[in-house]
Order: sequence, then structure tokens, then C-alpha cells
Amino acid sequence: MEPGSVENLCVVYRSRDFLVVNKHWDVRIDSKAWWETLTLQKQLRHRFPELADPDTCYGFRFCHQLDFSTSGALCVALNKAAAGSAYRCFKDRRVTKAYLALVRGHVQESRMTISYAIGKNSTEGRTHTMCIEGTQGCENPKPSLTELVVLEHGLYAGRTHQLRVHCSALGHPIVGDQTYGQASSQEDQPFRMMLHAFYLRIPTCTECVEACTLDPFVPTLDACWSPHTLVQPLDKLVQVLRAAPDPNPTEGDPRPCSPSTPLPGPGRPPPPPAKLPETEAQRASCLKWLSEWTLEPDN
Repeated sequence: MEPGSVENLCVVYRSRDFLVVNKHWDVRIDSKAWWETLTLQKQLRHRFPELADPDTCYGFRFCHQLDFSTSGALCVALNKAAAGSAYRCFKDRRVTKAYLALVRGHVQESRMTISYAIGKNSTEGRTHTMCIEGTQGCENPKPSLTELVVLEHGLYAGRTHQLRVHCSALGHPIVGDQTYGQASSQEDQPFRMMLHAFYLRIPTCTECVEACTLDPFVPTLDACWSPHTLVQPLDKLVQVLRAAPDPNPTEGDPRPCSPSTPLPGPGRPPPPPAKLPETEAQRASCLKWLSEWTLEPDN
């Protein structure tokens, strides 16, 4: 990917109700700060002025978030009903997200499950970060699970922050992550954080939003990255992701870091669990979430 500009927004999926764009690295989704010369919201307004909704604060309803430093697939709902449908998929944990990352050091296992609860860091000077349960200053930790699959080993010459926190806790911080993994020298600083939202599937009640972006971590795009050992082909992993049944909420308490079973492959989906009626509290939470997209901007 080339650096972001107002003109070079890349769309990887479009329908009547949704857009999925390939967000650039070091670009905020939206901002009211005058010094933010480039945001995804500004790119969308430039490319699709006719799709901007004047009844919302920023003109567009972003279904989820990506960190400032993270690139990749990000879904935008084009109306309130679509936003509500996507919200329910996220709430019910039916969304599939896959990220590509370059991490420091060589992960020994080819597959791992990382299951550290993550909470807000209340330590002075670190309140903008997250941390794993058990560390000093960790507040309100919530269960978080990351499935890690090693694709390649190589050399690099020269991030809510769940993947960045989990990789750092594992001892393999993401390359270029200045918050959770400092480089050993100035020469070891890459031009960006090497974390990319590669694949996204949101099975809403009206359509299945599915998008896959190109791999930005290849030698032809970044000469500093030199892969030398292929562990698993990326295209095979994509086939598995696309063939897997949509995830349902699961229960269990896996160990903080343990070998994982293979990613789900093709086959008949398991029967869905019995769904309980939505409670008043859940409905109020949904309505509150939707109302955030119709707030007037601050004066």
C-alpha cells in the first residue's frame, strides 16, 4: 500500500447497504481536531459525497474500529438499519476477522491460542494503553482470545489493541509497534506498524459482507522484509476462512497460551445454540449504540 491521501481510498466490497475499504496505516477513522489533515471520513466524503448522511456526526457509520497505525479491511454501514444489523453480528460474536502481522522473534509453535484477559491500564503515563490481567494497574479485564497461525519466518531490517497486547505478552511484539514493543535501536524502526486487517466477514441478516485485501507484507512492496521459510501458504488459510461456518458465541476458559486445534475447515456447520429472547438491557444497549451515529457534532 502507498501512503494514504484523500484521493487514493481503496474499496474492496460495495453493496447497497455496506462498504468495506482498505484503510491506510497511520490514518484515523474520524476526528474533530483541526490538525488532522487526513482521516478515513475525509477520504469517504471525497470519494462518495452522495453517500454521506447529514444526520450523523461524521457522515458515515463505521461498524467497528481499527487503530490509527493499523491498516486493512474496515466496514462502513450506509444506513441506520444496516448499522444495527452489523452491530448484532459483532455483539453475538459472529464476525470473522483475520489479521496479518510481522512480529519480532520466531514463534516456535505453528499454531497457538492466546487467551489473556485484557483491561485498561490505569498506570500514570500509560492510561492510553491496554494490558493483560495480573499486571499492575489493569482495570476491568475482559476475556480475549487470539488464534495465532505462523505463515512465514524471515528477517526485517529496518498493534481494542488486542493483537498488539497479546503478541507483546507472548514475547513477540509487532514490528513497528511503538506502544507495546520498542525497537532495540533507531536503525530498527520501520516506516509503519506491521499490523494489517486482512480478512473480514460479517454475516448480517440481509447479506454476508465478506472482503479480503492484498497482503501488504511482501518483498515487492517492502524491500526490508526478507522471508526465508514458508510454514503455511496464505491462500490456503484464506480458503479455510471462507469455508468455515460462521462462528457462534462459545464458552470455555482456555489456558493463557496453549497449542491450538486447527482452524475450522469445510464441513457441515454445527447446529446453532438456542437463542434467548433479547432482554430490555440488551435492547437499551443496542439503541444507545445506534444513537451514537446520530449525534450532532460539537460546536
